Amino acid sequence: MTSHTSAAPSEAASTVKSRAIAVGAATLAAVLVWGLGKAFGAEYEVAQGDGKDPMEVNAGLVIVFALLSSLLGWGLLVALEKFLPAKAATVWGVVAVVVLLASYGMVFSADTTGGTKTALALVHTAVGAVLIPLLLRGARRSA
Repeated sequence: MTSHTSAAPSEAASTVKSRAIAVGAATLAAVLVWGLGKAFGAEYEVAQGDGKDPMEVNAGLVIVFALLSSLLGWGLLVALEKFLPAKAATVWGVVAVVVLLASYGMVFSADTTGGTKTALALVHTAVGAVLIPLLLRGARRSA
């Protein structure tokens, strides 16, 4: 019985570590894709309307939004595992894909160049492509 109780904290620590790595990897992927877009000429300027200066989507903004959205995804997964343990992975996976698809609406409705829209869509895709499978890998599934 002692080994059973000591395994639980180790398993929890392992889950936290793997999910933290997933968040970090998704954020890093976003910045790398952003950098490639910049290298290939994406302007990353989005008009704000009302006569305001265009907003520059810089690396700092990419890091903040990738990190925050990844942490929100992780938090939702934890909540689902607590309240819907048998279906947490399935529900989270569907929600994650829907949120990713919805994020493209913001990208393609932005008042900016086609190159910037494409580069931003690739940044969003990079976050989803890394975060979704890595968080799902460690999600509790029904037995």
